[in-house]
Amino acid sequence: MIAFVSGRVAAAGPDGAVIDVHGVGLSVQCTPATLAGLRVGDQAHVPTSLVVREDSLTLFGFADDDERTVFELLQTASGIGPRLALAMLAVHTPNALRRAVAAEDVTALTKVPGIGKKGAQRIVLELRDRLGGPIGGADEVRAPARTEAWREQVQMGLVNLGWSAKDAGAAVDAVAADLDGGEAPPVAALLKSALKKLSK
Repeated sequence: MIAFVSGRVAAAGPDGAVIDVHGVGLSVQCTPATLAGLRVGDQAHVPTSLVVREDSLTLFGFADDDERTVFELLQTASGIGPRLALAMLAVHTPNALRRAVAAEDVTALTKVPGIGKKGAQRIVLELRDRLGGPIGGADEVRAPARTEAWREQVQMGLVNLGWSAKDAGAAVDAVAADLDGGEAPPVAALLKSALKKLSK
């Protein structure tokens, strides 16, 4: 197993980054929140989980060791593969997932694209004893972004991914216009929306 990769961030895109480890470029799939902390050209230390399939080897990267642990535990539930586990961590922090499962909060789990009510109930049933309760003192949640605080986070994430400040600002403005004054979704979702604007 590859527990982590350390090296220069050679490239970053909407779904992952390439880390140059002593001349070898390792492609790492990450959540938008993790990607937002990676700046092309900077050194990075990324905890990873290697998923081996018959036809592929895929490296998934995380913000910290706890996120990686939860990613691996999520896949022990039937019907949850690495892509869905990564999607769950894009919407919720590890502690938010622990809380949702412990409290049997099906509504919170169905906020993840690809998880319906029955799937959420199965996750609660199968993972309740494995995930445990929230750890640490902080009540961490990838909470919906309120007011204008999200704009700076999304713009910084886009710049870290290699876009110019001008293009990043224009994309953020376009996303803000789509919100039409309503409550903003989580920053990770807003970052994805901004990347879609830039790719058009």
